[in-house]
Amino acid sequence: MNKLVQRLLVFFIGIPLVIGVVTLSSYNHLVLHFVIMACAFLSAKEMYALLGKKQKQFPLPFIIFLSLIPSAAGLICTRTELPLYYIDLSLLLCFLFILSYEVFTASDFDHSVEHMTTAVFNVFYSGYLLTFVSRLTVLKHSTKLIISFLFMIFMCDSFAWLFGMTLGKNNRGVIKASSNKSVAGFIGGYIGAVLAAVLAQILWPDVFFGSIMKAVSAGIVIASAGIIGDLAESVIKRDAGFKDSGNIMPGRGGLLDSIDSILFACPIFYLIVNFMFGGSKPSF
Repeated sequence: MNKLVQRLLVFFIGIPLVIGVVTLSSYNHLVLHFVIMACAFLSAKEMYALLGKKQKQFPLPFIIFLSLIPSAAGLICTRTELPLYYIDLSLLLCFLFILSYEVFTASDFDHSVEHMTTAVFNVFYSGYLLTFVSRLTVLKHSTKLIISFLFMIFMCDSFAWLFGMTLGKNNRGVIKASSNKSVAGFIGGYIGAVLAAVLAQILWPDVFFGSIMKAVSAGIVIASAGIIGDLAESVIKRDAGFKDSGNIMPGRGGLLDSIDSILFACPIFYLIVNFMFGGSKPSF
């Protein structure tokens, strides 16, 4: 099965599923929160395999447990109207658990800093960054905001792939972290994200951005964050000697290969909506 067919399958099956999950807004997007927790579980497992190629780590069940704490905190905060900073405090709690585990279980301390740093990175990357999707659910028009964000990421990724395949043959290798990435692909990613942002602004002018220029600016920023997220995961995979983070997604590799852009871009999108476009009023 070639990559085009695999991507089409993801498009015609995966996209409707994602839209369905996001639009199920009952109980403040309860289904979406459980999907976020499932993603945190799988992401932590994949990242554990990547980081474990060169570094001894804490036991996998412990890392998975810690990675679920921030997303669980996100679920609790958004369901009970607790302040969202409790999610950030949950990350601090994870740090304390990691320190305590090393103090009370290590037989020698020659590599303690490396062990703890690896654990902290996994929890932050796999568990904490996803909580910014949870935070979007308490904003007004949360469904439209989340769909708009995911649409920008999808269009950025799809246009980058399309432009790279058709126009990027002679301009690859600019970024050492991922030699297959091309200048044409990067340009296509920006075009796709901007088009998605402008379309969202046209469809929902009272919700999203408020002007075409703001939409264009937001599309550029989100595309930049998404591209950096993709390249950052490429660095991790190159260091580990892996081509993909896993094989759970047809035509995409592992789950991290599919959500790396989301992980980096969602915190940026959350900040944009809150501080640049007045979207900070909660829906409850």
